[in-house]
Amino acid sequence: MRATFFILFALLSFSSFSQFDEEKHKSIIDELIGSEVNEDAPGIAVGIVQNGEVVYEHYRGLSNLSHGVDVTEETKFNIASTAKQFTALMVLDLALNNQISLEDDIRKYLPELYPHVEEEIKIRHVINHTSGIRDYVELVGLQGTTWWKRVGLGNGDIMELLEKQEDLAFDPGTRYSYSNSGYVLLAELVRAVTGDQFFAELEMNNTFFIKRYMGVIPNKAEPYADWGYGEWFQTPTVTRTCGEGFLFTTLQDQMWYEQLIQLAESSNDLLTQSQMKIPNSEISSYGFGLNLDDWYGLEAIHHDGATYGYRSHAIRFFKDDVSVVIMSNNGNANTDRIAYQIARNVLPEERMEASDQYDSAYYEENQSKPGQITGQYESPEGSVVQIIEEEGKTFWRMNNYGMIEIVPEKQNVYSFEYDSSRKIGFYSEQLVTYEVTGEKKIYSKSHELPATLEDLKSLEGKYESQELDLSFEVFCSENGDLQMTFANDDDWESLEVVNRNVFLTNNYVLKAVRDPFGRVVDLRLSYDRAPNIGFHKITNHTFTTELPTPEGSIQINTIGSEKNETTDILLTANDEHGNEIWFKRLGGKSYDTASSIIATEDGYLIVGSTSSYGAGNYDVYIIKTDKEGKKLWQNSYGEAYNDYGYTAEKTDDGFLIRGVMQKCPNNDSLVEGGCANYVYVIKIDDHGKLLSQQVLEEVK
Repeated sequence: MRATFFILFALLSFSSFSQFDEEKHKSIIDELIGSEVNEDAPGIAVGIVQNGEVVYEHYRGLSNLSHGVDVTEETKFNIASTAKQFTALMVLDLALNNQISLEDDIRKYLPELYPHVEEEIKIRHVINHTSGIRDYVELVGLQGTTWWKRVGLGNGDIMELLEKQEDLAFDPGTRYSYSNSGYVLLAELVRAVTGDQFFAELEMNNTFFIKRYMGVIPNKAEPYADWGYGEWFQTPTVTRTCGEGFLFTTLQDQMWYEQLIQLAESSNDLLTQSQMKIPNSEISSYGFGLNLDDWYGLEAIHHDGATYGYRSHAIRFFKDDVSVVIMSNNGNANTDRIAYQIARNVLPEERMEASDQYDSAYYEENQSKPGQITGQYESPEGSVVQIIEEEGKTFWRMNNYGMIEIVPEKQNVYSFEYDSSRKIGFYSEQLVTYEVTGEKKIYSKSHELPATLEDLKSLEGKYESQELDLSFEVFCSENGDLQMTFANDDDWESLEVVNRNVFLTNNYVLKAVRDPFGRVVDLRLSYDRAPNIGFHKITNHTFTTELPTPEGSIQINTIGSEKNETTDILLTANDEHGNEIWFKRLGGKSYDTASSIIATEDGYLIVGSTSSYGAGNYDVYIIKTDKEGKKLWQNSYGEAYNDYGYTAEKTDDGFLIRGVMQKCPNNDSLVEGGCANYVYVIKIDDHGKLLSQQVLEEVK
């Protein structure tokens, strides 16, 4: 059958000429593979297909160390994420047969997903990782157990986890974020529409997705890795997810598929379109389970995979009609380096000429001025890069990892000191990294303010994600040290402060979401491929009412009269044990309330509301005192209805006050409920004189 299938495609081959010279290339590649994998180590299988013909096939090492079983043409490897091209192929096949449309919302077929998301999550968004669906690997990890240790973890478990998610990491089609979850959903989509896999139609009879985690797979290569102990460890396969990976196959099946791809031309819409950009896609870097970006400066279509101790690569150089396929059960084998060295030997020399990895045209148009390089930068995925200058050197620091020196090559173009092939360009308000593989990442400069003690204290509280059934607490000491602990972990971790809203710990980046009055209401946690996970603050939503002092603390409260006919503001100084040192009662003859307090160089600024003074029913009320609580001045701000003051912050020329202004069509609306509240921002000088005021968005 396979021979018949092949003849139909071979007739379309433009040339049987092969650049692969067996006498010249075979020994070189054999030696290259031998330098990476020993004969008595976990093994590898390598194949090269050119012009529709297998020109190189090599097996080395062992598929099973316990029994000394060699890797052979019958050995089946898990090719991990390289399998995504086949999941996407099945989905494309459904689309070409009009069983689905790539423009369909995936919830048309999987209706339990994301009921609160209004935007369309189109199937094509899921295929090219622009859906905003977070990667289950990180979500499961946050819950406390590494995904590959969860015995029996399957697609049903992933579906159950994703069905609990209330939002996406970003609006579909606006960004790229690699997601294994998306390909589990695509596998479930295929199951929902047809229930079939079509490897038999491709005559790939030794290729199949895993079904049972304890199921026997004949001639299976067991996965191994040396994790720095000088001995091999086997990682048993205890999960059974599929679609994103866990496709077991042989080298011969994969080389057969490369033959079909090379010889398909226009005779097979499914195979030819599977190698192209997705129609209507917002990005061109990723297609049907395949990277479409250049690879090491070479025009190529490619994907790699890694899971447990398995490694794989599939790379197609269409200009040269060359494909390289690598599969391994050796977690220490550098399959990327092997693939690149094979390309260097097989492809024409002119194709292997080094290319300039940074975009010089873009650089010329967007040069930064000297001095703008240092600072903080953020990626769309939530990663934070700090560029730091110390002792005449410049350093790169990603999240809370160690610093790496970067060295200048020309104005605003740097490279990593340990690897000059990795370039960094500084353009205007952006930092752009260029890897030798051709991968490019863009980070935008952050202009967040430094954190004050009040900013850090406002983080204190408990945060919860109902979607993950997970919570954590944040604690701030009196000197501003931050710590957090997850409910499923007894350890407290220190939080590194980047600025008033960004914090780092372990592999996580935490970003504070504040309401219009500066209170932290959420922390958005980004963890590798699971960015922007919302944890809602469920405790300590109050404004800052207490500040540390050298003696102990100072705090404000609202107190009532004996008959509750009026209220006043009570300012109290306490010692380190909480005992009262002195107090001051502030306010007028009616109702006056306190919301927050900040420290100034010479005393304190109290923010609240008053009906004793001002133009309306309630007005914003500001009191300035010295360090002993003596009132230096007070003032009120507002209009005819109810206006409330909540927070203050120091500025160069005074203070910025935030509160709420009420607006009503008429006086009857106060009783009938027709009024609306708006964010009210006031600027005053150091003596309380009004400099400006703004009425902003409505407060819901």
